[in-house]
Amino acid sequence: MGAVSVRYIVDDVAKAIAFYTTHLGFEVQMHPGPGFAMVKRGDLRLLLNLPAGGGGAGEAMPDGSMPEPGGWNRFQLEVEDLEAMVNQLRGAGAIFRNKIVTGRGGKQILVEDPAGNLIELFESSNR
Repeated sequence: MGAVSVRYIVDDVAKAIAFYTTHLGFEVQMHPGPGFAMVKRGDLRLLLNLPAGGGGAGEAMPDGSMPEPGGWNRFQLEVEDLEAMVNQLRGAGAIFRNKIVTGRGGKQILVEDPAGNLIELFESSNR
């Protein structure tokens, strides 16, 4: 399987690009205008769209509702040292929805991007 794309609706594409590239190791693949960008980490392509940003992904639904950021769906990024990553992100002003949770497979925490979209940071216990 090749690259996988996930689309997030964001309030500010430039702010989202800065968050993902500065703190989570993504690289900008495409940024053709203020309403859209594609950032990439490994095989994951993250598509960042403004609501009504000029493309199909941000347009109103037939009932008039608009796409908006936030929610509980997320993607997971595996990290080497979860506590160090949490400290780095806290220092940069990131918002977390919970504290570090330890489960059978490792430790995890939910961090919000600047628009309130979730990323699950995960440290495997099988290292």
